[in-house]
Amino acid sequence: MSLPRALIALTILLAIFPTQAAPPNILFIAIDDLNDWVGPLRGHPQVKTPNMDRLAARGTVFTNAHCQAPLCNSSRTSLLMGMRPSTTGIYALGPWFRSVPQWKDWVTLPQYFTAHGYRTYATGKIYHDAYPPKELRKDGPEFDVFGYHGSHGPLPAKKFVETPDKIKLMDWGPFPERDEDQEDYKVASWAIDQLKAMPADKPFFLSVGLRRPHVPCYASPKWFELYPADSLALPPILDDDRADTPRFSWYLHWKLPEPRLGFMRQSNQLAPFVRAYLACISSTDSQIGRLLDALDAAGLRQNTLIVLWSDHGFHMGEKSITGKNTLWERSTRVPLIFAGPGVAEAQRCASPAELLDLYPTLINLCNLPANAKLEGHSLAPQLKQAGAPREFPAITTHGPNNHAIRTDRWRYIRYADDSQELYDLAADPNEWKNLAPDPKHANTIRDLARWLPATNVAPVPGSKIRLIEIKEGVPVWEGKPIGAQDPIPD
Repeated sequence: MSLPRALIALTILLAIFPTQAAPPNILFIAIDDLNDWVGPLRGHPQVKTPNMDRLAARGTVFTNAHCQAPLCNSSRTSLLMGMRPSTTGIYALGPWFRSVPQWKDWVTLPQYFTAHGYRTYATGKIYHDAYPPKELRKDGPEFDVFGYHGSHGPLPAKKFVETPDKIKLMDWGPFPERDEDQEDYKVASWAIDQLKAMPADKPFFLSVGLRRPHVPCYASPKWFELYPADSLALPPILDDDRADTPRFSWYLHWKLPEPRLGFMRQSNQLAPFVRAYLACISSTDSQIGRLLDALDAAGLRQNTLIVLWSDHGFHMGEKSITGKNTLWERSTRVPLIFAGPGVAEAQRCASPAELLDLYPTLINLCNLPANAKLEGHSLAPQLKQAGAPREFPAITTHGPNNHAIRTDRWRYIRYADDSQELYDLAADPNEWKNLAPDPKHANTIRDLARWLPATNVAPVPGSKIRLIEIKEGVPVWEGKPIGAQDPIPD
């Protein structure tokens, strides 16, 4: 029996003009202050992240991914603009980049997708919490739809821990009682509601910003129960770890509100803080699970790219710090997972990757026109084959002229006063031995130094500069010179 003529004609047309696959959707999951203590990165032996684990099994994990800046605003601004902090001058917690004349019309990652036919959504913390300003936190122009913004609350009537700095957010403990009362639960719920009723006329770019484990490290009691206090594994800490680091490295963490290791030990709070941080990670992981389940239930999994990332890492006592704001591995290394169309499953890629690479990578995966203004490099080759060659290191910047270069083996740090550090991560994963003073590593330093950014603009006007600057050869903190006699915080 012959086929009807119309069907024959359609078959011929499809052979000549094949139909194009629908553009993939994007689920863009941002996590605040999450270091490598997640199952896919094996950063802590006891951590429980079953949902990040299942996402990793569905895609590719970058085991050597790093932020562009170890601070929320500068990191997120860099990722969403596709530009380095040393190019934009956005090094600190402010200002909003569009208040800078040079950048007021810059096309960010979500705007680029809006311009190419996507409907973009945002909920939770995507930019730094204060941004966009409240009067702009409405539908358009940063995103087509702004959802539930949330906060770092709720807060208990009284802090659990009396830290040296009285900031309310510098706290940790089991609170509140129910997951449903957590802000991240509400953020995830808003995103789930969108997935259930997502219009089919356009592909979507749904950004979901989860705040934990950023302080205050509050999680519902059931998550603390996953980590019994009497069997808790603490991170490896070397007591004299700063003995071979340049003095300037400590200036970058000068007078910040993050508690030091000395306080944590004196008050017996290091173990409780580690426990709270782990509890928050598992709580956040549960919200990721809700998002993945909702995507599946809506029938959207097959044509949705998922990217999960954290804005920077976090010290848990290493180098005497409980916080961020450094150029060491603990502060720069972040989770980065891709899954979905065009991404190989169950891959682990050890090549250096940067958050700066997300903008060009998503453009590439969605077959959109390239944006020649971006400073990152697409990870698409590694997403297809983890062993694909990649020449670029990961570069982290913290304030003007302070940079870390991370390759597959080395971390090289150059500070604004030209002091430096070098670590062999293959032999010394804890960065306990600074090799920079050893002349036999001069060639390695020379080779790594060629990647230092050539552009190092001054902080833009209005910068909330909780950073050290060099002025006339002298380190300066908020306009006041720092002398050799000034004590380094412990």
